[in-house]
Amino acid sequence: MFTGLSAFPLTPMNETGVDETAFAGLVERLVSANVDSIGSLGSTGNYAYLTRAERARIAELFVQIAGDIPVIVGIGALRTRDVLALAEDAQTAGASGILLPPMSYQKLSDEEVFRLYETVSHSLSVPLCVYDNPGTTHFEFSVELHGRIAQLPKVSSIKIPPVPPDPEAAAKRIEQLRKVIPADVRLGISGDALAATGLNAGCEAWYSVIGGLFPEAAMAITRAAQAGRKTEATRLCERLKPLWTLYKQHGSLRVVATAAELRERVARPCLPEPLLPLQDADRRELTACLDELELF
Repeated sequence: MFTGLSAFPLTPMNETGVDETAFAGLVERLVSANVDSIGSLGSTGNYAYLTRAERARIAELFVQIAGDIPVIVGIGALRTRDVLALAEDAQTAGASGILLPPMSYQKLSDEEVFRLYETVSHSLSVPLCVYDNPGTTHFEFSVELHGRIAQLPKVSSIKIPPVPPDPEAAAKRIEQLRKVIPADVRLGISGDALAATGLNAGCEAWYSVIGGLFPEAAMAITRAAQAGRKTEATRLCERLKPLWTLYKQHGSLRVVATAAELRERVARPCLPEPLLPLQDADRRELTACLDELELF
């Protein structure tokens, strides 16, 4: 399950609730593309803006629509009590795996994060993926802490932040982690701009934002890397550089949400307030970028 392309689609919503029709359409596209797994309620899925009931409903819909494709459900929350309740909901919905970020308001210590994963891992009946995303959680895992957590039961993957852009430095980063984690714990790259670099350096999976909206483009990069065609994977990823530049300027969530609106996959607005999609000139720039890259 924690290999290949794991596509993380948007959860389209407005202030009255989740647009289940648009949501179903996004997931159905991923099923048609035959992605390797689907990531539900990650950062692109706006998990932090949803109630427990809404999240339980979304997890249920994901599993229903995905069919035979494994669904990994995010269970991040501020309190361990709430994380455990979300884990129960996800497993009841039929999730194949769980994705857990160390979400916080007060900055967490290494020991607090370890105890979070220790508590949750012992409560699970399905595999767990550690979500290392300092851009949203503002917590930075040390290599040592990854090593400790990776020994816990049910821990099967680590979703790592972007690797260094230099291929040799990226390979060294992966090697550092490999030395401290069990051989059966898989590494997955996040950060779309460096997906090919991470895959070429030895990551088994790509946890992908762009894959949730344009799965064909992401699949091409993933399959090239899996087949050992490193130059081709890099070329396909670098071809999308104009989009990665917009990610850097505005954040991947806003860019992908706006792209979903522009391609009429979702109604406008599709983000929870106070978040806004791109406006005016930025919106026109994204339209031109999508057209140039032939992303439809």
